[in-house]
Amino acid sequence: MEEDDLIRSAKEGDLDSFNQLVERYQREVYNLSLRMLGNAPAAEDATQDAFISAFRGIGKFRGGSFRAWLFRIAANACRDQLRSLRRRPTTSMDSVPLEIESDQPSPEDLAMRRELGEEIKRALAALPPDQRLAVILRDIEGLDYGEIAHVTGSSLGTVKSRINRGRARLRHHLERHRELFP
Repeated sequence: MEEDDLIRSAKEGDLDSFNQLVERYQREVYNLSLRMLGNAPAAEDATQDAFISAFRGIGKFRGGSFRAWLFRIAANACRDQLRSLRRRPTTSMDSVPLEIESDQPSPEDLAMRRELGEEIKRALAALPPDQRLAVILRDIEGLDYGEIAHVTGSSLGTVKSRINRGRARLRHHLERHRELFP
């Protein structure tokens, strides 16, 4: 079924249609949550909370980009998780798996790639949440500025500013670790 048909059916209470929407977007919502939170269990909770909220609020969806609407709900769920994690700080030992190319890189290359990936995760985690969200939505999820403005509830100028500042902070952080780059 087309997305618009699924949304229409879900609004009418068809659980199967909503489940198909979940299946289409669960990976993207989870990846956004994981990048925002840096913690797999918290990302799983935020993803579940986002879809529960979306199910309860599907009747309020007024059209436009369903993906952006869903990302906005997920971003809010991540903000809630961040507040919760600040009240109960924990350290996660989970790591985000890196994609390995098919030409079988050497163990040294794998170690360097893993270390670079971990440093990028640390650099993203060091950003203020509003900048982190804007950078993730633009550079990782590929949303355009207008969609990001909708997701974050911010003006277009604010979105551009957050992305610019976030990228500058990432660049500054990663320049201190030039030895990790090929």
